[in-house]
Amino acid sequence: MSQCLCLNCKVRSAAANHLSIDELDLLGKRSVEVEFDKDEVIFKQDAFSSNIVYLREGIVKLTMRGHNREQILKVLKAPTYLGIPTTIGDKINNYSAVALTPVSCCFIDRATFKSFVESNGKFAYEILTTISKIELRQFHNCVNHIQTQVTGRVAGMLLDFSRNLYGSNHFQLTLTRHDLADLLGTSRETVSRILTDFVTEKLIEVKGKDITILNDERLEKINLAG
Repeated sequence: MSQCLCLNCKVRSAAANHLSIDELDLLGKRSVEVEFDKDEVIFKQDAFSSNIVYLREGIVKLTMRGHNREQILKVLKAPTYLGIPTTIGDKINNYSAVALTPVSCCFIDRATFKSFVESNGKFAYEILTTISKIELRQFHNCVNHIQTQVTGRVAGMLLDFSRNLYGSNHFQLTLTRHDLADLLGTSRETVSRILTDFVTEKLIEVKGKDITILNDERLEKINLAG
């Protein structure tokens, strides 16, 4: 655990870029940087939260415990904020964040963050933009989940991982088959079968946890066809 050096941070958020030197100095004094190993819990559902979390490095999954089991809500990569709606709106974590890779996070004092929102319009606008984009993406994901068959959802997930999470057609999965099934709302056996079908059709290549997309155009058609 160490103090954040916001003035010299190379992965500063778009919102933080609108802070003055004095505000950045205050932000650094009211924040601490913490590193987590894979599978460590960053924050836990139902626990009191007094911090905004800024993910500097790594990949995490957000999970929510329901009536019967825990559900993966989404997978996020750095840099991004975690828990803004739940921390500002409720003060109690409505979901958990778990590291899928080694990660580095800055824990920002909630009162300090809120003071920037109240006093700095450009900072507040960037935060509002971030929250709006997250909400719109959730709407699209919800519609796709309801209206798309499982095969289409698997194809869409692979494309999303390639384009948005890993930034390459060749990547190493940081999620287990069980996690993938949970994310897609289906069974592990179904996910494994569809991935095997994609390999047979030469759409992807799978070696352990390494996946290479061979035909993204065909995967896109499967995704759109539902």
